[in-house]
Amino acid sequence: MIFSFEASLAQLSVHRVGNKLQDELYVLSDHPLQVQDELLSNLLLQYFLSPFEKVNEIYRFFHPNDDLNLNEVYHFISSVFAEYNTFHENSQQLAKYLYNSTNHPKIKSGELYVAYFNKVQIEGEVVDAVGIFKSETKETYLKVYPDSNGFNLSYEEDAINIQKLDKGCLIFNSEKEEGFKVAVIDQTNRNSEAVYWKDEFLKLKVRNDNYNQTQNTLSVYKNFVTQKIDDEFEISKTDKIDLLNRSMKYFKEKETFDIEEFSNEVIGNEQGIESFKNFKKSYEQEFDTSLPDSFEISDAAVKKQARVFKSVLKLDKNFHIYIHGNKELIEKGFDDDKGMNFYKVYFKEEQ
Repeated sequence: MIFSFEASLAQLSVHRVGNKLQDELYVLSDHPLQVQDELLSNLLLQYFLSPFEKVNEIYRFFHPNDDLNLNEVYHFISSVFAEYNTFHENSQQLAKYLYNSTNHPKIKSGELYVAYFNKVQIEGEVVDAVGIFKSETKETYLKVYPDSNGFNLSYEEDAINIQKLDKGCLIFNSEKEEGFKVAVIDQTNRNSEAVYWKDEFLKLKVRNDNYNQTQNTLSVYKNFVTQKIDDEFEISKTDKIDLLNRSMKYFKEKETFDIEEFSNEVIGNEQGIESFKNFKKSYEQEFDTSLPDSFEISDAAVKKQARVFKSVLKLDKNFHIYIHGNKELIEKGFDDDKGMNFYKVYFKEEQ
């Protein structure tokens, strides 16, 4: 968890980064900004830091050659943490590098903010952090103000909504040897061209902690039930929903995951268990990652995954049946006279 209630803004440099494929340039400021207005400082803290309070997934810098020093952003940030007075110089280098990482004509130009924060809390540790943010989306705002006859209107174009941070990352001065702790946000990452922020510019990989182990294992199991299981078994939709419900129940009630215990309690079928383990191995090979057979379960990851574990049985466009418990209380049949399928649902009382 990330908290910023003690945080303060120590330095801020602003540059503009264009799209080189559109023959746009970059513009570097000569000096860092002097933010002396307390209200403005608080607004900037809100704009930069508040979106990260809902971020649970933590990344690390990496490089394909396994030499962290070859990661440009890691190199520049390490220099800032080692020598505070190099902050602005390194912010300029970050702007140049982001410009050269712009590899798609649809990537929007925008302002790049590099900020140095004191006392940001991550996972119970209070440390300094460097933030890198890019604003791409501009909006028009109406301003209402009083005049002699009542009120009047004006507007301001190309303004920034401080409630909408387009792209950002926070690099915490913690665990430098492993690639720092890094949190990332990309609100415009809807198309393939936008992956340049996390993959091309920052070069991040997910930290393999219990949050990601929990999330990835649940995701793999969900894909197994919804996409793979039909290839090997004849299984009804109600049975699929039951398998998903049982897996979520396991993760909500247990403190640790054990693949043997999980397989026996949730799947409970030798052929199904073997199929799931093979599916898990295929995932590990395809994505070059490891899903451990046991780990501590992250409650935050379970809550996040619970939102996408749907227990809804959709029947044409007329009915949706939500199945949360005992699947034995719902039966499927076929009505010969109507020529239609039906479900019979047993219950004790309406609520």
